[in-house]
This record gives sequence, C-alpha cells and structure tokens, in this order.
Amino acid sequence: MPTAYLVFLLANAVYGTSYVATRIVLEHGVGPATLAVTRLVIGAAMLAPLALARRPADNRLSGRDRWRVGWMGVLGFAAAFAALLITVEPVSLILLSPLFLGERLTCRELVGATLTLAGATLVVLNGVPGLSVSIAPHWRGDLLLVLSGLAYAAYSLIGRSVLARHAALPVTTWSMLWGLAAMVPLGALEWLGGHRPRWSAAALIGTAYLGVVITALGYLVWNWVLERVEAPRLALFVNVQPVVGALLGIWWLREPLTAFTVIGGALVLVGLHVALRSGRMV
Repeated sequence: MPTAYLVFLLANAVYGTSYVATRIVLEHGVGPATLAVTRLVIGAAMLAPLALARRPADNRLSGRDRWRVGWMGVLGFAAAFAALLITVEPVSLILLSPLFLGERLTCRELVGATLTLAGATLVVLNGVPGLSVSIAPHWRGDLLLVLSGLAYAAYSLIGRSVLARHAALPVTTWSMLWGLAAMVPLGALEWLGGHRPRWSAAALIGTAYLGVVITALGYLVWNWVLERVEAPRLALFVNVQPVVGALLGIWWLREPLTAFTVIGGALVLVGLHVALRSGRMV
C-alpha cells in the first residue's frame, strides 16, 4: 500500500474517535457552536505559526486561490461541522469528482466503494433503510445533515485544485482561519441564547483532543493526502470512520453491539480490500 493510502487509512481510524469525544464534550454542557469555535481556535493557533515560519516568498496564493481557500473554510468548517451522516461525504466525492476534477474510479474501485458505502450505512443507521429502519423518519434534520456532508465534500473538491499549486500547511491554515471567522457569529448567537459552556475536566480534555488531533492534525493530514491522491479514492477510506466510532461507542459508552455493526464493518473491510487490489491503488 502506498504511503499516502496508509497514512489516510490510519488517519480515518483516528477521525473515528471524534464521534465519541464530541459526544462526551456536548454531554458535559458545551454547546456545539462553542465547541466548533474552540476547536478552530486551537487548530489555527497550532498551525498558523508553522505556516508563517515556512511561508515561501515565491509561492503566495493568487487572488483566485484566496477566494477558493475562503470558500473551503466557510463550507468545510462552518457549514460542515454539523455533518453526522458521514456517508454523504464519500458519495458526494465519488459522484462530483468526475464533473469538477475529471477524476473517476475504475470498475473494481466502484465495486469496493459500493461495499464500503453499504457497510457504513448499516453501521450509521444500525439497520437496513426501508426494511428495519425508516428511510427518512426525521427528514428535516436529515436534509440538513446531507447538506452538511455536501459542504464538506466541497472542501475537498475545491481544495484539490488549490493543493495542486500550494502546500497543504498554508492551505489548511488559511481555510481554518476563514472557517473560524464564519463560526464566531454562530458561537456568539449560542451564547446570547443563554447556552454558556460549563468547562468540566472531561470537556476540557475532549475539546483539546478535538482541537489538536482532529482539527489541526486531521485537516492537515487530509490536505497532505489530497495533494497526492485523487479525491474519489479518498472517499473509500472515509467509511472507516463510522465503524471506528461505533466500536468506540460500544467499548467506551457501553452501547450495544448489533449484527448490523458487525456486518457493516465487515463490508467496509471487504470493500477496501477489493478497491486496494485495483492496479491503481497498490
């Protein structure tokens, strides 16, 4: 397996821990907008000094790329932090990459992608849509989550073209700062609405973990791999996240282990195996 794929596979396993960490922080009295703002503050504080120190004098962002990075931040952070239906993102990348980037999967990779998406769907919904669970029991909330997933996919689609010309570190940093600027008003509205955070020890530790590991390092790794790998292939690995999240929920939060979790996890692994055996991914 190429280094970029191995790094991204491990990174998505780490990303999967964000579900449990986020849930713990929210349950300890920190609002979602406040958590998002705090994560971005921590992430930007980590990356900005490095980006400034390593800024090349002859490779500055053009005006067009500045706009693109701005949209990456607004869409990928402010609009997508609510995305819980993680399967929306890989589907969007697979479907939209041929249109916007001219990048597409082979037939074998599509088979693998279908298996991983089916497995992730079973894990996320804990059932079969239309059979054991309703397809859209809360359609308004589901629609918002779908739009959030599309917004995060847009982060990658826009970023792919920028990363062809610029390094991952400055692109990640500037997109994060734009995301922070867009999220601050939402955090202020949450405070004005009376939802003030209660910073317990668990909330502080969880927020620090989300800020450092998931936001700063996670997005940096994502963009580093996106420099080297076509976007639809990255979508295959995203489906590892809900499986890891479900397993951590079973271990840490004492959630029940169901047949759908086992079958879904197996489908994700089989799908990755099928896709990785493609000639372009080994």
